[in-house]
Amino acid sequence: MGARKRRLRLDDQLCFALYAATNAVVRAYRPLLGELGLTYPQYLVMLALWQDGAAPAHTLAARLQLGASAITPLVDRLEAAGLVTRARGTDRRVVLVALTEAGRRLEEKVAVAQQAVVCRTGLEEDSLAALRQELKALADRIAGSGSVPQDETV
Repeated sequence: MGARKRRLRLDDQLCFALYAATNAVVRAYRPLLGELGLTYPQYLVMLALWQDGAAPAHTLAARLQLGASAITPLVDRLEAAGLVTRARGTDRRVVLVALTEAGRRLEEKVAVAQQAVVCRTGLEEDSLAALRQELKALADRIAGSGSVPQDETV
């Protein structure tokens, strides 16, 4: 008797569980950020700038794990909204992105929205921190391995 072929099931897929959870989190953020004039990807750019300070556009792209071409339209819209500025450094190829005063002031309002989403997770702070750490470690393992073994369900 040959090996029984394993059927793929959506409910058994880690990738689907992550996809569904990500969509739920982004949907929770969307109306709150919308009231503040931000999309979720713009929010991520602002988070990086609030945390790390002014940075070259290519550094922001790397920090957010985006392609260099993906960061430009995000920064364009943030600049049009008066939240960031762009300036070329001594190396004309490098565009430095920095917060404006309005961009710095927005952090307090966004913190309220972020806390509302955290509350919706129903997780205590230690559980939330453990989940974040495990997801970061998972991403690092997958990125570092280069491929997923054929016999694992992901």
